[in-house]
Formats: sequence, structure tokens, C-alpha cells
Amino acid sequence: MNSATIVQKLWNYCNVLRDDGMSYGDYVEQLTYLLFLKMADERSRPPYNQASPVLAGYDWPSLVKKDGDELFDHYRHTLEELGKQKGLLGLIFNKLHGGSVHEI
Repeated sequence: MNSATIVQKLWNYCNVLRDDGMSYGDYVEQLTYLLFLKMADERSRPPYNQASPVLAGYDWPSLVKKDGDELFDHYRHTLEELGKQKGLLGLIFNKLHGGSVHEI
């Protein structure tokens, strides 16, 4: 998959979120969180083999195993749990406790 295809796919998702009533800022924020989780997973695999800052069970692989309401509930719970973590990870996700994740 080339970068143009990825960009087009991302914009297609943005259009769906916009059509569902999300503001630009809200869907960019949610896509940023998803990209963070995906990148953390990618960095934990070869050739990088870095320790993931994301707890198992709240990581990218845990999201891709689910769909529908189960995915929505797990994603919301994932963001809430990551917001409770100490350090940079908690700072990144902390504002979600009263933020747009509940409005998705």
C-alpha cells in the first residue's frame, strides 16, 4: 500500500466521521489517538523491537480483534485506561475523561 492510498483511506474515514456529526477537531483527535496506538504497535515489531508504552490489552492488536459495539466500548475503555497511566502516556490521553471520546 503506497502513501497516496493510505492518505485517501484516512480522508475517507474522516468523511464518515464528519457525516456522523463530529467536528473536524474531534475526528482529527480520535484519528491521532488511533495512529498513536498503531505506531506504538509498529515500533514494537522488527526491525525496531522497542518496548511498547501501551499496556497489553489496551493496544492496537486488542482493537483490531473487535468490531461493532464491542470495538466502540473497548476503544472508549482503552482511552480511559491509558489516561490513568503515569508519565507521558497518561498525559497524552488524560484529557479524554471529559472529552470527545464519550461523544463518538
